[in-house]
Amino acid sequence: MRLGLIADIHGNLLALDVVLQALAEEQVDRIICLGDIGSLGPQPREVIGRLRQLGCPIVLGNTDAWLLEPPVATPATPEEGRVLREINRWCADQLEAEDRAYLQSLPPTYACALDEENTMLCFHGSPRSFDDVIAAVTPDALVEEMLAGASARILVGGHTHVQMVRRYEASWIVNVGSVGLPGVNAGSPELPKNRQVRWAEYGVVSSQHGQVSLELRRTPVDVAALLQTARRSGMPHFDWWAQLWETG
Repeated sequence: MRLGLIADIHGNLLALDVVLQALAEEQVDRIICLGDIGSLGPQPREVIGRLRQLGCPIVLGNTDAWLLEPPVATPATPEEGRVLREINRWCADQLEAEDRAYLQSLPPTYACALDEENTMLCFHGSPRSFDDVIAAVTPDALVEEMLAGASARILVGGHTHVQMVRRYEASWIVNVGSVGLPGVNAGSPELPKNRQVRWAEYGVVSSQHGQVSLELRRTPVDVAALLQTARRSGMPHFDWWAQLWETG
């Protein structure tokens, strides 16, 4: 079994297509998406459409929920919170009823068997909540609360936009980073922040004869093409979005 893991696409179709091409070359058996697919980027409906065509399992992320019910507050400064809410409102306005119905169908978690011995549990922030932040420095006691009794050999999520592999008891906690906004950390000011971003992030998990391997990947993207697409889309606060790529 060889699985491609993607997360936090955030309406960035160009970056998604680059990662899907990379995963095709990797010859993965299946792709699983860990949420935050459409909001905060220039092509929300196009990304949702591509994933629907792909037919891969997807878990619900916090900004997927934002598209269904706009947030009254966000984990950001007041000014950045206003920017996020206005971009999210624009993204929600791009969607059709069928897109909203699709988002409403997304489950909070997804479990699968890697082989006869090993299982994997997928979520966005944690099994408890898509808003939870599991970082490398999160105390084990807090991680235990966030796992809410869930267990698997591999526990994999997104949300933070920070790639991570962390040992927890008999499990590995994995964060595959972000396809569409790798220059942004989410949920905590203590998290590291990428600079001068020129890539999209994803992960690959493989299992054979009870042995599991994890690989975190980055693949180059054409930033100039990304910015051109975003500018032409008419999304609000283009300058804010652009600086996430130009300066990190």
